[in-house]
Amino acid sequence: MLSRAATTARHDTRINLCFHGIGTDPTERERGESRYWVTETLFLRVLDRVGPMPWVSLSFDDGNLSDADIALPALRERGLTATFFVLAGRLHDPASLSSLHLRTLAAAGMRIGTHGWDHRSWRNLTDAAARRELIDARATLSEASGTDITEAALPMGQYDRATLARLRAASYSAVYTSDRYPARDQSWLRPRYSVAADDTVESVLRIAQGRPGFRAARNALASSVKRRR
Repeated sequence: MLSRAATTARHDTRINLCFHGIGTDPTERERGESRYWVTETLFLRVLDRVGPMPWVSLSFDDGNLSDADIALPALRERGLTATFFVLAGRLHDPASLSSLHLRTLAAAGMRIGTHGWDHRSWRNLTDAAARRELIDARATLSEASGTDITEAALPMGQYDRATLARLRAASYSAVYTSDRYPARDQSWLRPRYSVAADDTVESVLRIAQGRPGFRAARNALASSVKRRR
């Protein structure tokens, strides 16, 4: 049963939760990556609690193999859907999702988005690098998954005015950040909350139930600054 706090959440507010890896990170490819991996037990318990909340959306970044091995079966068992933001440059990495995995996800009703090519910041890119990250990666993932790729998630959550202008020019329908505050439903720039290794079911529920506190207002202000710098 949903709590009273949950049932009073604003109907025009969406809470976007993001996962990166599930289980034990076997190959930390970037410093600090393991802090964004959560245990399978925590992941399943969070799904059980937030799954019934219609204002909560789920997504997965980086295209780790646990998306197919753990997340997909758990989502299907609960009748849930999610968006998987994948790195085109890792399609042939044995620890990452392959083209076959992407087609399996899409066939199960999951959405595929782009996280770029090399998991690098999209700020201060040259024109050639921007084409590789925003255009070529999308085309590669579209071919690999057999779906249209219309949404993007910002690597490391980093962006500025020029980054957003490039994404708009590339006709992305939605862009996801890591800014940790509630999103307006159907907004173009969509903040998310990354679930991390030190989270608990209770801490995620506080977010999902629309009780993020003072930090959310501070993060929304910081996002406004980033959009203008």
